[in-house]
Amino acid sequence: MKRLVLVAVVLSCLSTGCAHGPLISEPAAKSLVERGALLVDVRTPEEYGSGHLIGARNIPLHELEFRKDELPRNTDIVLYCRSGSRSARARAMLRAAGFSRVHNLGAMSNWK
Repeated sequence: MKRLVLVAVVLSCLSTGCAHGPLISEPAAKSLVERGALLVDVRTPEEYGSGHLIGARNIPLHELEFRKDELPRNTDIVLYCRSGSRSARARAMLRAAGFSRVHNLGAMSNWK
């Protein structure tokens, strides 16, 4: 059932053209993180190991469905990846699972 929901969310996102969804600006993302938001890198462990934003936690997109219970529901979450595509899918997945305070920074390079 969980996989079916994940597939539906991803297909919905792709079919409606929300490739990267609404992005949070760099200043807004930094402000949230400074106030305690969780910064989550949804890239692979190998990508994360080659460099990541300071303070980011690595939860790869392909593991997120099974690890979403590790995330707080009462705290803002800022997601990022390499290009913004996986973080958009992660945001859609978490929002479908009831997380309301999820923000997509998009590409890691958006954090300067």
